[in-house]
Amino acid sequence: MGHTHEYATAVMRRGRVAMEPADFVPDWVDRPRKEKYYPGAERFPLPDGDFPDDAGVGRGLAGPGGDAPFSLPLLGGMLRDSYGLVGRRLAVQANTDLGTLPMYTQANWSRGTASGGGLYPVGVHWVSGASGPMTPGVYHYAPSHHAVRRLLTGDVSGEVRAAVGDARLHRGTDQFLVLGVKFWQNAFKYNSFSYHVVTMDTGALLQTWRMWAQARGLRIDPVLWFDEPRLGRLLGAEADEEGVFAVVPLRWDGTAGAAADGAATSGVRRTERERSRRVLAFETVRQVHRATLDGASARPAPEALEDAAAPAVPPGGQRQPLPPAAPMELSVRRALRERRSSFGRFTGIHPLSGGHLAAALKAAEAGAALATDVTPAGSPRLASLYVFVNHVEGVAQGVYAYDAQAAELRLLKQGPPGAFLQAHYFLNNYNLEQAAAVIVPAVRTHAVLDAAGDRGYRLVSAAIGAAAQAVYTATAASGTACGVALGFDSVAFAEELGLTGTGELPLLLMLVGNERPRPADFRYELVPSAGGRDARGDGAARAVREGEAQ
Repeated sequence: MGHTHEYATAVMRRGRVAMEPADFVPDWVDRPRKEKYYPGAERFPLPDGDFPDDAGVGRGLAGPGGDAPFSLPLLGGMLRDSYGLVGRRLAVQANTDLGTLPMYTQANWSRGTASGGGLYPVGVHWVSGASGPMTPGVYHYAPSHHAVRRLLTGDVSGEVRAAVGDARLHRGTDQFLVLGVKFWQNAFKYNSFSYHVVTMDTGALLQTWRMWAQARGLRIDPVLWFDEPRLGRLLGAEADEEGVFAVVPLRWDGTAGAAADGAATSGVRRTERERSRRVLAFETVRQVHRATLDGASARPAPEALEDAAAPAVPPGGQRQPLPPAAPMELSVRRALRERRSSFGRFTGIHPLSGGHLAAALKAAEAGAALATDVTPAGSPRLASLYVFVNHVEGVAQGVYAYDAQAAELRLLKQGPPGAFLQAHYFLNNYNLEQAAAVIVPAVRTHAVLDAAGDRGYRLVSAAIGAAAQAVYTATAASGTACGVALGFDSVAFAEELGLTGTGELPLLLMLVGNERPRPADFRYELVPSAGGRDARGDGAARAVREGEAQ
């Protein structure tokens, strides 16, 4: 059994057997920055993309799609709405960091995309060629300034195309977004578990871009299989300390010809300045990362994953039809600005409507079907969705399998699931019984690894991260609440769902429901939503007490 198989098993069992090092304690005082810092690198501000804020309204999160070209305002708007800082939030809630959040040094700056532990370790590089609006080169996105720092001058877009390989995937463009992860930015807290978390973070960000782009007639086609060592050298990344996780080609609004493919004469030589005085490496992370580098260019054919597809929901049984999905009242952009984690504020006093549960499940299904170079649109689905129902109008309490094609729930176990949920969740920031429903995606992870190789681990986690981001955004757009959690006994959930014979591994808990009214929250908008108006449409960015604004 290879390292990724062993790692997947260790992640599955970590609720019962701690992953090494079992005695690890994070040094919060010596924590790293949430983004890389390159002293002396010239910084260029990006536009916010000030355009009408109605894209996607009434159409759900899929949007019309299309193949329109990107421009600098569109790129700036997508980066701001996905990973840029958009506001400051403080709230009375149940998460363990509540005591430190009022301190400026621990400020909780909200972003459109969710992140495990709120750590945001994904680095966004823009490789721009001759058709772009700036001097060709490699740029690094700085979320805290909504700007890019130039790390290298010169057209090296041919190097990215050569690393991707298949011309049908890069489509001859000379504009690319490249996602990298510096492991220490997450491992300082999650140690060996960090690789699992950061691969989900990558999928969450890709899903945000996918929704944002589709709402504006644009196209996002992420590539997960490519010559990663080659791109690592181009970006100046140390192989055991950083990974390059995705390449996103962008069709650009420009006419300049693409540079010839071939080896770049140089890579990024600028060195970031690390804040932590002591940086630790974790052998498990090193081993699983090296395993995913092997065969990074050996892209499996889409049909190779057919044997790893999620099992079909069996016909028959007691079934509960779902009503039509509740409409998305907000645009994708506004929903991303509203997105946040509920952290213990759910209440079962106000049940969730069946339409809102249907909307969350529809979003989860669409997100998990993350289209990539090895899972193009229409590929067999990898993830099954299971639902623990506590407080949903018209749906009896119990455990269900979701049949997306029939828009129905198939009963697996009758009765209130709250006691089981809370007994097998080992954090204190949520009362799972108070959530209206808990959605659990499960994937036949080991079958995916057998079919796609070790790099398939990234595909699995990215799909689950994408599902989480889709549910977060859908609930925000339809006026309900969401929270996502990783701290649960996956073995117990597999047993409760009857998955021990299917090879499916439960990978995430996605809680949806309604919250208690008039929360004690403070919110300050750094950036107006669009057209000079904030997300509530009542003027310039300002501080609001959310309890009085509802």
